[in-house]
Amino acid sequence: MGKLYIVPTPIGNLEDITLRAIRILKEADAILAEDTRTSSKLLKHFEIKTKLQSHHAFNEHKTSEHIADRILGGETIALISYAGTPAISDPGFLLTRTCLEKEVKVETLPGATAFVPALVNSGLPCDKFCFEGFLPQKKGRQKRLLELAEEQRTIVFYESPYRLLKLLEQLKEHFGENRFVSVSRELSKLYEENYRGTVNQVLEHFKSKTIKGEIVVVVEGAEKKK
Repeated sequence: MGKLYIVPTPIGNLEDITLRAIRILKEADAILAEDTRTSSKLLKHFEIKTKLQSHHAFNEHKTSEHIADRILGGETIALISYAGTPAISDPGFLLTRTCLEKEVKVETLPGATAFVPALVNSGLPCDKFCFEGFLPQKKGRQKRLLELAEEQRTIVFYESPYRLLKLLEQLKEHFGENRFVSVSRELSKLYEENYRGTVNQVLEHFKSKTIKGEIVVVVEGAEKKK
């Protein structure tokens, strides 16, 4: 029997890949990638010549069982995402669950994921936190924000640069303009930015600039009711 390896890849700076990750990617029979064009650049940089195959949110429902059967047949397959750790707001959960149901060995390597440095760097409590990933774009978004307005733990969101201002406006409406927020973008890259302040301060800051890059928003939890 082979094995499924879940392999984190750098979220920006290529030096953040581990030596073990490079070895596993070189030794695997195949690498499943969310975005083969982006991943091929990464593999080329590290002189990894393993066959690359597409595995993304639009085909994972159809392909996960077949991939698990290939591993049962003896193949060793590595799964990578666009960046960071697979299955954290990226494809990977369905394949992992399918493999475990079929008693296929699954091993997850430690490595890069965007929310951890953003959370630690925010200055907000990180002993207990609530990871929300991406909020629904439309249906259910307002309802979830209303629920989270009373959450006392630090809250972590992923957001698109095209919807950051919308999220900050909604936080101002539901959480109040004085709730502390930290916005991190382009983590580990040349133009990394970590901007902290009240919702109102952060909103005004990003209104005045062109917003680019992957974004993590860390929000202070609600005060305990007396």
